[in-house]
Amino acid sequence: MRRSMLFVPGNSPGMLLSADIHQADAVILDLEDAVAPNQKDAARVLVRRALLGLPYRGVEIIIRINPLGSGFTRDDIFAMVPLKPKLLMPTKVSGPQDIHEISAMVAQAEQENGLEAGSVGLLPLLETAAGIENAYLIASCDPRVKAIFLGAEDLSSDLQAVRSLKGDEILYARGRVVVAARAAGVEVYDTPFTDVNDEEGLEKDAAFARALGFTGKAAISPRHIPAINAAFSPSQEEISYAMEVMAAIEEGQKQGRGAVSLRGKMIDKPIVDRARRVLDNAEALGLGGRT
Repeated sequence: MRRSMLFVPGNSPGMLLSADIHQADAVILDLEDAVAPNQKDAARVLVRRALLGLPYRGVEIIIRINPLGSGFTRDDIFAMVPLKPKLLMPTKVSGPQDIHEISAMVAQAEQENGLEAGSVGLLPLLETAAGIENAYLIASCDPRVKAIFLGAEDLSSDLQAVRSLKGDEILYARGRVVVAARAAGVEVYDTPFTDVNDEEGLEKDAAFARALGFTGKAAISPRHIPAINAAFSPSQEEISYAMEVMAAIEEGQKQGRGAVSLRGKMIDKPIVDRARRVLDNAEALGLGGRT
């Protein structure tokens, strides 16, 4: 289960060394925004040495690569694919044509390095107006696409909007990418909360993202990981209610009843589906819930 993803600059040896100690479910080793143009080659070398020499226990590896048109995309892909990251994160993705071009390069790199076709997935970063409008097409255009990711900082700039901690200016984009991802059958991840010191604001923002339907949320600071993990984990109250729902359904089936109620409310398929998801997530996180 991927609740939290921590961005780690690819040109910082110290942060690469400690990337797996912060309890994030995944780390995003960044070759793009965190790295100056004249340091791209050095960052690839550092990331390669880190992945070859460090165990990175208990975290998935995602690598953010530079966008098409930057002059760095192909070098990033052919340097990183042999390391078998779980996902590559293409940036500034504006439409399915970008994914097709990137997927073809990944396929070539897999073949040249003796990897199974399709072994490296894609997590496109949608951070332009075109990317948001084409979210479903991007999410559904290639089997390598396992999830989509909202990037609010560049998006706000592209929209000529004023970025705020409350996030009203990205509400439409948040809803749009969640609908697109769910329609395409892939996961969807929310943009980082950028005020490192505002713990209360982070908790509210993460809870709101979960309520909208996001799978998880990224972070730019290790300090944000515990709150994000908590927000995207089922609470004991949710687990208990889900168990009650499943017990009521089972009892109703035993008695041959087509309609079942719990706490004065009818239990229909959406409620049962939510209960199953809660229990599946609880089990995946070792929180119990299954009998």
